[in-house]
Amino acid sequence: MSDITITAIIIIGAVVLFVWNRLPVVVVAMATALALYATDVLSLDDALSGLGDPAVIFIATLFVVSAGLEATGVTTWAGQLLIAKAGMDSRTRLLVLTMLLVSFLTALISVNGAVAALLPVVVVMAVRLKRAPSQLLMPLVFSAHAGSMLALTGTPVNVLVSNAALEAGLGRFGFFEFTLVGVPLLIGTMVIIIVFGERLLPHRGGPTIPSDFSKHAQTLVEQYGLSSGMFQMRVRGSSSLIGNSPASLDLSEFANLQFVSIQAGDEGGPLRRPAIAEGDYIILRGDADSAAAFAAGKHLAFRQESITADLQETLFNRESGLAEVIIPPRSGMIGASVFPGMITESGDLIIMAVQRQGADIGPDRVMLQAGDTLLLQGTWKALDLHLNDPDVLVVNSPDLVRRQAIPLGAGAKQAIAILVIMVILLATGLVPPAIVGILAAGAMILAGVLTVDQSFRAIHWTTVILVGAMMPLSTAMDQTGAAGVMAETLVALVGDAGPYALLAGLFLLTAILGQLISNTATALIVIPIAVAAANSIGVSPRPVLMSVAVAAAAAFLTPIATPTNLMVMAPGGYKFGDYWKLGLPLLLWFFVIATFYVPLIWRF
Repeated sequence: MSDITITAIIIIGAVVLFVWNRLPVVVVAMATALALYATDVLSLDDALSGLGDPAVIFIATLFVVSAGLEATGVTTWAGQLLIAKAGMDSRTRLLVLTMLLVSFLTALISVNGAVAALLPVVVVMAVRLKRAPSQLLMPLVFSAHAGSMLALTGTPVNVLVSNAALEAGLGRFGFFEFTLVGVPLLIGTMVIIIVFGERLLPHRGGPTIPSDFSKHAQTLVEQYGLSSGMFQMRVRGSSSLIGNSPASLDLSEFANLQFVSIQAGDEGGPLRRPAIAEGDYIILRGDADSAAAFAAGKHLAFRQESITADLQETLFNRESGLAEVIIPPRSGMIGASVFPGMITESGDLIIMAVQRQGADIGPDRVMLQAGDTLLLQGTWKALDLHLNDPDVLVVNSPDLVRRQAIPLGAGAKQAIAILVIMVILLATGLVPPAIVGILAAGAMILAGVLTVDQSFRAIHWTTVILVGAMMPLSTAMDQTGAAGVMAETLVALVGDAGPYALLAGLFLLTAILGQLISNTATALIVIPIAVAAANSIGVSPRPVLMSVAVAAAAAFLTPIATPTNLMVMAPGGYKFGDYWKLGLPLLLWFFVIATFYVPLIWRF
């Protein structure tokens, strides 16, 4: 059996397994690479070379940069701007702003990152504006697919196509060279969705809707009654408390007041300095008249009329936040003695309130029981660090809450600066993309935007391994001549109709496979065929490769075509058959651009 036949069998087997969808795609991809080695089609080095390919490393780093922007509230800020500007009356305005925002974010941080960041924002916006989520979520994803063609970083397929052009001796596609085709794709997508979307999309909501944490602080303050009988006072420059230790705070003259905590005004969280300073916050619980008298005697800024908003800002801001934890059965904390205002053993968190069966148990000490709920306050870093404890169950992840509720949080300026520098380096081509990605990801860690562990968790390893493990298949198709045979077959099918017929045939092949298996895996299969076919009929591979990139982005007809299509299925209440109704006219538009517009920019 020839190597070409073996390679063809492996390709067919991989496609069947991808469509069967019973095995993880990572397993199928790795099995494909191992099969090429086991059958002696490739050497061991060639079979595993894709895992260390610069394109794979670059794709991995993009996930880290995306996570940095999300973790610092940059995408939350963009989403809140969207809600503020969208208005409640104009459907067209709402859709235009949503699609422009997600396409812009997609171009910079990839489809998966942009949709994941904006999905809860758009669902909340739909609820607030009394619109069906199904009318907004599919336009969100489909415009993200179009936006992925605005820049090199929009999708892994763009990176693969650019890399293939370089290997063909034609030079990489520039960072913004994709914009030439991305802009008409996006404009056409927006027009189709605005004109036909309302009729082609269902009017329903899904059973699973992401939580809205935009008013999380207000919810917790009200639920735990912190605004009732809780007073926060800022230390003025003239206060006699400045320079004193927190332990010296004397409330013996105020029987109706109880000390809760002292918050560090400069960094949030419990005061860890040995002395009280101007700008620190003293939080007390008790009688309003006594609190007013204490504030006046100690020269503290005390504003009772805005206590709720003031307290929220003090406890929940860029530096510090609130978190609820539940004491589970068999917890080591059962039987521990706690009280509101108590600082935890680590010294980083304060117990603001304790509830049992939904009722506040007051300011006194209490022995914890299974099912008790504690409200904790501290810096976001301390919450992330100390709540990963088997003795407590966290109600809402502090990391998730911060990403949604704190726009432009700590590290946002650094994250934006890193993104801008990365785009400039990629656009100018001064540094290879893989090096730029490594520098950007490393800068996110060194700037304190992400920890090393968070960076590892941010990488979508399924995509990275899928690309790396499938790359040797392209190598095998090239080395064995399988790509040439498939290209000759395609050329024979289109006959003498010319290069436009070739683009049409490649688009159909890519688009059909892309609805059934990952568009990244599809691109890895089709790219060597496209290059060989272009060389066979004597045309430049550049327009052919760009046409393949457009076809790979046209994954509209099924929910399994891309992770983002599947991501909105439950929140939008979509059924399998809902996708093709709006997806088909979009697919036709992408076909027109890929077949007739691309050759006008990149000549045959």
